[in-house]
Amino acid sequence: MIDLAFDENGLLPAITQDDETGEVLMLAYVTEEAVAKTEETGFAHYYSRSRDELWKKGATSGHVQHVSDIRVDCDGDTLLYLVQQDGGGACHTGYRSCFYRTLSGEVVGEKAFDPEEVY
Repeated sequence: MIDLAFDENGLLPAITQDDETGEVLMLAYVTEEAVAKTEETGFAHYYSRSRDELWKKGATSGHVQHVSDIRVDCDGDTLLYLVQQDGGGACHTGYRSCFYRTLSGEVVGEKAFDPEEVY
């Protein structure tokens, strides 16, 4: 495996992209354990900084991410997860992508599911 440049907290950003459409779905952080779990299971695992724990994407919502490939940037300090997104979307707010609004606040994405019904 390539040497990865985890930060002082043992974290590395991971961009998640739909492997068919190229749409950027989310950005999260991973630890060595999260990367290993992702490789082992084929499902995206991340590290929740707010909960301070490893988590499998979709464990609660059912909107899992099947990882088809993991790419490493030139500096070894960012990963790209290429995924097939199951369920309505990747964002916990109910949108397909976490990048559903502009800097001015205009909503440019569509709701994919009702988070009240999922969480």
